[in-house]
Amino acid sequence: MTGKVSTDVFVDAVERAMDVAGFEVAHLVGNSLGGYVAFQLAARGRAASVVAFAPVGGWVLGDRSYEDLLQAQRMLQEQMKAAAPQAEALVATPQGRRRASQLITTNFKHIPPDLLAHQMLGIASCKAAVPLIENALHEGWTLDAEKITCPVRIVWGTADKLVPWPQAAARYRNDWLPHADWVILDGIGHCPQLDVPAEAAQLILGFTSS
Repeated sequence: MTGKVSTDVFVDAVERAMDVAGFEVAHLVGNSLGGYVAFQLAARGRAASVVAFAPVGGWVLGDRSYEDLLQAQRMLQEQMKAAAPQAEALVATPQGRRRASQLITTNFKHIPPDLLAHQMLGIASCKAAVPLIENALHEGWTLDAEKITCPVRIVWGTADKLVPWPQAAARYRNDWLPHADWVILDGIGHCPQLDVPAEAAQLILGFTSS
């Protein structure tokens, strides 16, 4: 890994990919950091719409609880590195699949084992994880929300263990995007696209096609 790793680097990379693909604007969907990146792109005028699942960055100024999340993610990656050689065996049982998904979903029995194993290996091998965590600890969270003029839907699960509702949504709700179409999913975790995939898909398609 060379060069600085930051959120702006991610946003720039997606914007370049859109340019190469010939998309001036696109319907953007993101979860967690991906939701925050989608909003950054929207502020640059590159979004036809945004659907964000539990986007990070919405803690009120002075709320440093996100530091606990970032430190937990650092520990999680170390755990995944240790578990990676046994990933397929670990997700071969219901108990293993529950443990592998407990931080991101409340429902897990429908999630294919190979998908969970793939996620575990992805976390373990992500070279940008630690630099991103270090950057987030010092960068802070900002959004030029007044530049976002496209339709926006924000979806949040009340059982989110990583970016908890409603605390982590405060700036989105009160300052940045109070006018967004807010959808609150009772008892759903951090990743609705895994937790309730059919409902999550409809929340995207039903919004982008309107």
